[in-house]
Amino acid sequence: MSNIKYHILDGFPPSVSPSSHATETDGFVYLTGQFGRNLEQPDDPLPETIEGQTEQTLRNMARALGALGLGLDNVLSVRVFLTRFKRDYDAMNAVYAGHFSGTARPVRTCVGVTDLVRDALIEIDCVARRPASAAS
Repeated sequence: MSNIKYHILDGFPPSVSPSSHATETDGFVYLTGQFGRNLEQPDDPLPETIEGQTEQTLRNMARALGALGLGLDNVLSVRVFLTRFKRDYDAMNAVYAGHFSGTARPVRTCVGVTDLVRDALIEIDCVARRPASAAS
């Protein structure tokens, strides 16, 4: 790998883990896991429903990508983590589909986990790619 960049994004609350908001190399951008916190008021309670948390999580992901000059259309791969997989999978998919519409959807893995930070119901991370002309 050449020239790894570690991104700490201006105007974003610190990561809850000792990590960067994103790392980048060879045009690939790896976004740290996002969850349903309000980025303006990060200590506020999380939305109560999977729909609310999924919506906020995807908005956070889009905002982080936007700060890097990218959008959801640059996303190649997504990992979704759910603490209540059987209960929340369909409702999460309904919200998710509204953010990744059409036929150019990223590949995705969705797994059930026992716990997430701040008792979140969902966490999502992704890998995006800069267009060839913008990759450095």
